[in-house]
Amino acid sequence: MQLYCKFKNDFNIVNSLISLYFYTNKKIAMHNTLVETKEYQLWHPTTFNEEWAVCDTSVLDDLSASWFRRRVVLEEGSLEYKQFLEELKREHAIETGVIEGLYDLKKGITETFIKEGFVQSFLSHGDTNIDENDLMNHLNDHLEAVDFVFDVVKQNRPLTTGFIKELHHLTTRHQDHAEGRDQFGNKFKINLLKGAFKVRENNPTKADGTIIKYCPPEQTASEMDNLVAIYNDLVEREVHPLIIGTWFHHAFVSIHPFQDGNGRVARLLTSLIFIKYGFFPITVRREEKVIRYFQGLREADVGKPQTLVDYFGEVQRRGIEKALNVKEITPTSLEDARKILIRKAAELQVKKDDTAIKEELSKNKLIVFQYCGEILDEFRKTIKADLNGDAEIAVQQVYFDHENSRYFNDEIAQYTKEYNYEFDQNQPQAFFHYDIKLFNREEYAMGLSFHHYGYEESTLAMASFLELKYEGSVSKTIALKLPPYVLSLHGDIENKKKNIRKYLEKAMASTLAEIVNKISR
Repeated sequence: MQLYCKFKNDFNIVNSLISLYFYTNKKIAMHNTLVETKEYQLWHPTTFNEEWAVCDTSVLDDLSASWFRRRVVLEEGSLEYKQFLEELKREHAIETGVIEGLYDLKKGITETFIKEGFVQSFLSHGDTNIDENDLMNHLNDHLEAVDFVFDVVKQNRPLTTGFIKELHHLTTRHQDHAEGRDQFGNKFKINLLKGAFKVRENNPTKADGTIIKYCPPEQTASEMDNLVAIYNDLVEREVHPLIIGTWFHHAFVSIHPFQDGNGRVARLLTSLIFIKYGFFPITVRREEKVIRYFQGLREADVGKPQTLVDYFGEVQRRGIEKALNVKEITPTSLEDARKILIRKAAELQVKKDDTAIKEELSKNKLIVFQYCGEILDEFRKTIKADLNGDAEIAVQQVYFDHENSRYFNDEIAQYTKEYNYEFDQNQPQAFFHYDIKLFNREEYAMGLSFHHYGYEESTLAMASFLELKYEGSVSKTIALKLPPYVLSLHGDIENKKKNIRKYLEKAMASTLAEIVNKISR
């Protein structure tokens, strides 16, 4: 009996061990399956496909023709333009490190550094979250890298993998370590290879445990050669620069060729491409990092690049709109002023004789104005139908040469201060007055103004206002919280109608929202 019990107990123990073995193996298999599902293969062999080729570039095209005309004048020797470029470089240098988490820098000192330069004594306690000397080293490294990019464009150096490594070395000059992970996922510091492609995996892990898989180290060199070859082919085929720059940025980030510093180098290389075509460095501001930049990259990852193209186009528009408001001349002496005056007088005489350009601008201005009238009338019919006749809507248009065309002159002057652009009150203006009377009681009007923008004669701004009408008292006009829509009057206006319509839809939506808020009180 004792022998039987012992045998039975041993048998149970063996059974338990066998069950435990199979249970453990099952759990390991389940775990491995879970790990596999948490890996996201971001990198694929680099190509340029149809999704990129058909991207809409109108966000930049609508304004670029006027910029290229103005650029010729500014590059002749405008001191303010040189200062403007220096400020753009410093902004890029600051923001590229902020969005990478290398340091933080408060907005106040950021603005000071952009305007005045990187002077350590400007820093106050709490302006940054790292050692001040380390901060200045990072900032100066980034600034030298941007200067290097501008110099490379001037020298017309080709884009090669050797140059890309050189740029990485300069960017990370004062960064000695990168973050690595061991086989268990634990973080540790590794020596950063400066100016050399990665030799170990650099796949980050997201908060939900998903591992993002970039290009493996053993394929990185060949992939970078492929990237450069495709880029050169796109240049040769004269693909739109906005598409080339955005595609290159996304492809580079997907490869992630360096152990660290990939985002910084990607933005520098994209800047180089844009600068080569006469545009500006690509600066991703900290407040745009998640909702615009990362979102655009994520959509491009799944074959939908338009969002990223739009964002980079808007960043370039931001630079262009600022540049259009840069003064051409800053004389340093009376003799300089006299020479400039003589030159300008000669230029004005040439412009007087250039009737073809004047005719083009006048014709396109009329096309824009008439198209806006068609869209506003379409809105009028829709709103009346929505309210079953409980709305009276009348559209009044006052064209550029009308005696009352300066109706919104004071409002425009205030508006241009808010949005920081030059407005020549002597230039022709026009507007639409969109009267809306609801339920035979409240009465409102949307004003849509057309006026000159900046120092380039071929640019037109559209701004929108809401007029509150009070019986027996003076009306009050307020600006809708919309920045101006600015377009060039050069080129085919048909290609610009889509974005004009988008602006009008935003203006009408804002108008109706304000009216609803007023009624609700």
